[in-house]
Amino acid sequence: MSGKVTELESLLVPIIEALGYNCWGIEYLSQGRHTLLRVYIDHPDGISVEACAAVSRQASAVLDVEDPISGDYTLEVSSPGMDRPLFRLEQYADYVGEQAKIRLRVPYDGRRNFQGVIRGIEGEDVILQVEDHEYLLPIDSIDKSNIIPRF
Repeated sequence: MSGKVTELESLLVPIIEALGYNCWGIEYLSQGRHTLLRVYIDHPDGISVEACAAVSRQASAVLDVEDPISGDYTLEVSSPGMDRPLFRLEQYADYVGEQAKIRLRVPYDGRRNFQGVIRGIEGEDVILQVEDHEYLLPIDSIDKSNIIPRF
């Protein structure tokens, strides 16, 4: 997790929790002059548009005062949805047995993209079964990961 995401989490998680929601994860994407801050919130009863708006208002106020992002940025607040991204090891543990797509920052075993079944966690690694092979993917090397919804 980048230092910027850690800084943003320290500012935003208390606000999100004070409003009664869980911070599922934060994505900070800076590409040239365009910066996107995406905040995923979750709740056992689901997330409404009103919940996203409430978190967005409070987060905007704190971000305006603390000013952790230089220049213009776009703030998005949403539910993780059915194809929920995974950010932390404990989230992988909660989805053992589910299909996931994982993209690594650097190639591992000659590839960056994996799709398979989450088998668990071991230390700081995610165990992913791809066909008949199990991979231990270090959490720090995972760039992006999403659950593949079942219909």
